[in-house]
Amino acid sequence: MTSSTNEQPVEQPLMEQPSKRSGRQRLVIFIGIAISAVFLYLAFRELHPDTFLASISQVNPLWIVIGAATYALAVLVIALRWQFLLRAVKHIPLLPLTQIVAIGYMGNNVYPLRAGEALRVYLLRRNHKVPIAQAATTAVVERAFDGVVMLSFIVVGLLVSGIASPQVESVVSIAAPVFGLAVLTFFVLAARPDWLRALVKLATRILPDRLADVVLSLGEGVIAGLEGLRSPLYLAGTIVCSFLTWAVEALVYWMVMWAFGLELNYAVALLVVGTVNLAGLIPASPGQVGVYEFFASTVLMAAGIAQDIALAYAIVVHIVIWLPVTVVGFLFLTRMGLSMKSVTQAQSIDVQPALDT
Repeated sequence: MTSSTNEQPVEQPLMEQPSKRSGRQRLVIFIGIAISAVFLYLAFRELHPDTFLASISQVNPLWIVIGAATYALAVLVIALRWQFLLRAVKHIPLLPLTQIVAIGYMGNNVYPLRAGEALRVYLLRRNHKVPIAQAATTAVVERAFDGVVMLSFIVVGLLVSGIASPQVESVVSIAAPVFGLAVLTFFVLAARPDWLRALVKLATRILPDRLADVVLSLGEGVIAGLEGLRSPLYLAGTIVCSFLTWAVEALVYWMVMWAFGLELNYAVALLVVGTVNLAGLIPASPGQVGVYEFFASTVLMAAGIAQDIALAYAIVVHIVIWLPVTVVGFLFLTRMGLSMKSVTQAQSIDVQPALDT
C-alpha cells in the first residue's frame, strides 16, 4: 500500500452544525461510559480478589500467545469477506484491505461511537477511491451478516452445551428481529433495486434541490454497494467467510479456555462469542468494557464455572482479542502517514462525500 505523509481533510457535513453534532456525541459517550460502569459493577460486585488473582496466575501463557496469533487469521478472513462484497464495486487486493480492517478494529477499540467503522470507510475512499456510500453500505451489510452468524452460534451453543441462561436468552430475543429484518431488507433491496430508487425519488419530491441531489446520489451508492449480494459467487464467498471468520475467533476463545485448564467444549466458545458480540448492541464505552466481561463471565458461570475464574477468563480473553489488533492497527495507521486524529476526522464524514464518484 502506498504511504502518504499528509492527511487529507475530511469534508464537513451539509445537514448538521459541528457544535450540535459534538454535543450529541458527548451525551452518547457519557451514556456509554455510564452503562459500562453499571455492567462492571454487576460483573465484579461479588468478586473474591484472592481467588481471582490466583486464577490469572495459573494461566498457561503458551495458549495465550497461540490464541493471539490465531486471531490474526480471523482478521484476514474478515478482510476476504469485505473483498467479496466490494468486488462488484472495485477489486482491492487482500493485503491493503486487511490493513484497513485492522485499523478499523483499532478505532472501535479505542474511540467511542464505533469510530473504526467510519475510519475504514474513509480509508477505502482515500486510498482506493471507493465512494463513501458504496463502502459504507458494504460495512453495514457486514454487520448484518455478523448478527445472523452470532445468532446461529448461540442457538448451536445452547443446543449442544445444554446451558440455560436468562441473560443470553434476553440478548437473543432483542437481536434476532433486528438482524433478521436487516438481512431480509438487504436481500430485497439487492434483488429489487428499482424499489429503492422509487422510494428515494418519492422522498426527494419534498426536499430542496441540493439536498435532493445528495439523497439521490446516496440511494445510487447504496444500490451499488449491494451489488455483491446479486452475484451467487460473491454472496457465497460472503456467507462462507462470515461463518469461517467467527469460527476461527471462537477457536481463540476455546484456546484461552485451555490456558485456564477449563474442560469445556467448543460449543461453549461459540456461545460466548455469539453472546458478547450481540451484546455489542448495548451502547457502552470503547471495546465494550464492562458489557463484555459481564456477558462472557455469565455464560461461563452458566456452564458451571466459578465466578472468580469466569471473570478472570473474561478479562484475559478480552485482552487477547483487543490488544494485538489494536497495536497492529495503530502501526498500520502510522505507516499510512496518519495519526490518531484521523479517527475523529473520519467521524465527520456525512453526506457531502457521497457525491464523490
